[in-house]
Amino acid sequence: MGQAIKAAIPPEETVLAVEATGLRGFLAKFTVLKGAQRELWLTFLIKFLIYTAYSVTNKTMVLWLSKDLGFNDQAAGALVGWVWAPAMTVFTLLAGSLTDAIGLRRTFFFGVAICTVARSVMVITTMPWLALTCGVLPLAVGEALGTPVLLAATRRYSTVAQRSISFSVIYVVMNISYVAAGWIFDYIRQLNFRVSLFGFEPTTYQQLFMVSLAFEIVLFPVIYFLRRGAEANNGGPVIDQSSRNRGTAPGLWKGIGETVRQSAIDAAHLFRRLVGQSGFYRLLLFFLFIGFLKAIFLQMDYVFPKFGIRELGLNAPVGKLSAINAIVIILLVPIVGALTQKFAAYRMVVIGGTICAAGVFIMALPTEWFQPAANSVIGQWLGHGYLGLRGNIHPYYIMAALYLMVFSVGEAFYSPRVYEYAAAIAPPGQEASYGSLAYLPFLVGKLLVGAGGWLLAAFCPEHGPRRPGMMWLIFALAATVAPVGLIVFRRYIRVPEAGRQD
Repeated sequence: MGQAIKAAIPPEETVLAVEATGLRGFLAKFTVLKGAQRELWLTFLIKFLIYTAYSVTNKTMVLWLSKDLGFNDQAAGALVGWVWAPAMTVFTLLAGSLTDAIGLRRTFFFGVAICTVARSVMVITTMPWLALTCGVLPLAVGEALGTPVLLAATRRYSTVAQRSISFSVIYVVMNISYVAAGWIFDYIRQLNFRVSLFGFEPTTYQQLFMVSLAFEIVLFPVIYFLRRGAEANNGGPVIDQSSRNRGTAPGLWKGIGETVRQSAIDAAHLFRRLVGQSGFYRLLLFFLFIGFLKAIFLQMDYVFPKFGIRELGLNAPVGKLSAINAIVIILLVPIVGALTQKFAAYRMVVIGGTICAAGVFIMALPTEWFQPAANSVIGQWLGHGYLGLRGNIHPYYIMAALYLMVFSVGEAFYSPRVYEYAAAIAPPGQEASYGSLAYLPFLVGKLLVGAGGWLLAAFCPEHGPRRPGMMWLIFALAATVAPVGLIVFRRYIRVPEAGRQD
């Protein structure tokens, strides 16, 4: 078609070019967004809606599989940890190719359409084969399309001056979504709402899926207001007219197929090149250890809800408890990042991993040790004020809150530095190739947490005697693998980091 024709759009507000210092400079980092085009603000809203729907679904999945579809703890844990979650990771790796082929806006619509159909199936059916094949698996595809597209949209719709703070806002919005999902998860369960629609009586967990479906439907008009071909540069927002028309449907699908095929070839070439480098194996071992920490993070959605309901009651506010992690992360990550930026990433990962593991051990301690704390002013505020409980406060509420706060402190130390260290391991010029492996820790964590169903069945079953402390001890020991492994193998894994203190 020749060279792209770009039509400039007047920026909504002029951004000052003079760099301020002190408090004024700090505030300027945020006020720079005042001149952002509407697509960037819509991206923030899309992020909130997508991640709230995803998080509500994630917390509900294992409970729905067991209560509504009849799977036992082991099968439900395996389906979530070894099918649903890894499938999302695999499809996420392929999503970038689809975005390149059809564009951001169409990819958003495509992903939301798939999620809408999949969630609808999960709402209306309790037939296991239908719910899994036409609900859970397609939902993994649709959800996977969101993550890389949101990152690409944030970059495209922000100027260079706005980019850093835009990604910070995206991170904060994600954690706000987790908080909102936790509250929604508890509210719907405690509402105990019963309704019959033409003979259809949705269960509590189907009602939670209906809430996720409502968020999904709201996404359609939001995405509609994204202008085709919109992007931002240092001169202000522009519209790339060439991206408004990507060709006819046959040409579009041919382009998708060609892009996916080329991406598979490139991935094979990349893997072949990486296998021959020692840094690749260092990174694999590094990510393997980090995967044990990610497993503890993931069990908050896949194990903790069942544990909480069985130990604390059917309406236990496990969603609000898990939201403590997101609240602490929002507050701590900027502070920890600013205070530790001069220290080596590897050291911060070891320190953070140690703190995370220490936090999990709290859940393995005898509950009677925390009864005085449950009766204290702070315990009463946590139970009656924040969690909305009535009557006596079970010590597990105090233990869970302490565990999550300590774990979150450790996460604030290690999580932002993991991918920074991956870049440090990479040979010069191959940072992007090594960065493409960034999903590996979550994949390892998902595979590990798939065994959570067996731990629940053995130590915290729905019926019969329970030993939840033993289950948490196993989780704590698993988390300890990360810092211990990083220390034991540091001579092999660790590389010098330019400009950082050892």
